[in-house]
Amino acid sequence: MAERFRAFSFVDRITRLEPGRRIEGRYTVPATATRFPASLMAEAVGQLAAWAAMSQVGFKHRPVAGLAGETRYEGTVAPGQTLELEADIERCDEEAIAYGGKASIAGLWVLELEHCVGPMLPMEEFDAPDAVRDDFETLIGPGAPAGRFNGVAAPTIKLIEHVAGERLRAELHVPSDAPFFGDHFPRRPVFPGTLLMDSLSTLALQLAREAPSLHGAELAPSRVTDVKIRSFTTPGQTLELQVDLLSATTESAQLKLAARAEGKGVATARIEVSRRA
Repeated sequence: MAERFRAFSFVDRITRLEPGRRIEGRYTVPATATRFPASLMAEAVGQLAAWAAMSQVGFKHRPVAGLAGETRYEGTVAPGQTLELEADIERCDEEAIAYGGKASIAGLWVLELEHCVGPMLPMEEFDAPDAVRDDFETLIGPGAPAGRFNGVAAPTIKLIEHVAGERLRAELHVPSDAPFFGDHFPRRPVFPGTLLMDSLSTLALQLAREAPSLHGAELAPSRVTDVKIRSFTTPGQTLELQVDLLSATTESAQLKLAARAEGKGVATARIEVSRRA
């Protein structure tokens, strides 16, 4: 694993595995990481569940992002802190994994996922099965080398329409080359769905701050629901992002998120952003 899984791998060690039922692990955000958006906490839980799924089917298949019923954020993680991760497996076979999970820091939970489903696809399309098996043995043994992640760059987003307090449309230019493509995935580079959600969340926060009841407030994502990833985004693609403000109070706002490529739907979700405590 020293040369693999260096740029977009968020499980350092698997500490407990009950095949087909539950998996626990941990991940320490390197102290030198420059940017670790909240969406990557969800990525960490998803990756932990993926290890349970891949080992369950003998590394012949791997899950990819599909549906997430609800993600609740109660806090953030800072460089140097350790996320304790857990996932409960509701179903796992060669067709899909269904799971829920949590991330906590020092005993206090910061993220919870419910009703997530990841379709299974042939492992050989994405990575070498034997290499992934070896990585799994490292994770359930001594653990992965520390300090592998340097952070992700802020997304390059170009606004193309802005109706203040109502709607934002923008273009997201996915890089043709980036470190995370080496991990996601070695044989078939795909722009991570969690980074797409991060870009949409960035726009949602900008739009919500324009609501009269929240003007200038310090906001953060608190809840994301009905996430549907419908297709892969490849290196170099341009996505059209759209965020619509649905409602706002003095404490929070609800918004609708969507991403399209060449007019076809890529992803949809709803998000609630709230005043920071």
